[in-house]
Amino acid sequence: MKKDIRGGLPGWYNHYTAVGGDWSRMLISASLSARNKAAEGQTMDKVLAARAQGRTPAPDSLDLLFDFLLEEDGSVGTIYAHHTEEDMNLALRQPWCSIGSDGSAMAIAGPLRRGNPHPRSFGTFPRILGVYVRDRHVLRLEDAVRKMTSLNAAKLGLRDRGLLRPGQFADVAVFDPDKVVDRATYLDPFQYNEGIAYVVVNGRVVLDQGQHTGARPGRTLRRGQ
Repeated sequence: MKKDIRGGLPGWYNHYTAVGGDWSRMLISASLSARNKAAEGQTMDKVLAARAQGRTPAPDSLDLLFDFLLEEDGSVGTIYAHHTEEDMNLALRQPWCSIGSDGSAMAIAGPLRRGNPHPRSFGTFPRILGVYVRDRHVLRLEDAVRKMTSLNAAKLGLRDRGLLRPGQFADVAVFDPDKVVDRATYLDPFQYNEGIAYVVVNGRVVLDQGQHTGARPGRTLRRGQ
């Protein structure tokens, strides 16, 4: 296992080699068991250092990782710092590159607050609009909106969505381009964005002046719908 982790396996993506074997570029995002609760939101270099403390000779870092995995039933959700800002800017500028998020549906309080998630769960699209459009001018506003809406719908084969025109489903977000911004960070992800006043899903108002109305009109979408 150590050989495969450090050297990689043909055809397998390797997070460890992707970050250059740098434990500081791996941030724990999962909810952990009671015995490891203190490690939530920590980078792996700090977790491994704490586990190695007082042990002579210093144990192999992968042995420490294996022990950690065993204690957590074989899985620890982690955020990996794979890409540079230059990579991101290059990708965003490509006309065929759409913008999405594989973040989870989470909240800053209650049962949907768990672990130390990637900040994309709270701020993906406001970050595009605030940072990459308004502040850095990487994208024009209309190009960013297209990449987040109609381009995604077209790629997924979703009909009647992604555009504002008669006959389309009424999925609408109303935001202030001068104020919209993300607040979530890697170390403090549980922060809602700012600057989005209204959200309409399937014709029903879900966010009204920044407040959730309690409406839940969303539904699963499948290709061809």
